Amino acid sequence: MNQLEITQLEYEKFPDKFVSLFIATVSKEGLPHASYIPFVMDKAKNTYIFVSGLSAHTHDLYHLPKASILFAEEDSQTAHIFARRRLVFECNTVLILRDTQEWFQITGDFEQRFGEIIRKIISLPDFRIFKLIPYTGKFITGFGAAYRICGDNLRQLIHVDPTKDN
Repeated sequence: MNQLEITQLEYEKFPDKFVSLFIATVSKEGLPHASYIPFVMDKAKNTYIFVSGLSAHTHDLYHLPKASILFAEEDSQTAHIFARRRLVFECNTVLILRDTQEWFQITGDFEQRFGEIIRKIISLPDFRIFKLIPYTGKFITGFGAAYRICGDNLRQLIHVDPTKDN
């Protein structure tokens, strides 16, 4: 197995290590907002977040339905802080309408993953589910080991050559 094949396998399983992700959005005034959010992910790498209607991110996503999400290795687990393993997706976002078949499926996935707290969140009328649909990304595994993510279902990794314009 060559290095690209090993990295490909690592990439496929990398999000499974996490129960929350970092998210970045932009307000209608152009102000950036960053935070963390628990999530569930489907096989196509669509990521679902359950957020309060009171949060800045919810307002941002209504205004500009785009987000950047980050999965980052724990500081304590990284061999070198400047070469921290991380996965970034740039996403378009869609609001999942409450009480639809898709909404019930996703809330079930959240409840299976996070337990009883989800029943309480479901009962709060201001909470919303957004589907984050990745269209590109980058997987970084160390120094000189950055890969662009593309292709059908974001399954293809292309090594970033620092000597070329990427």
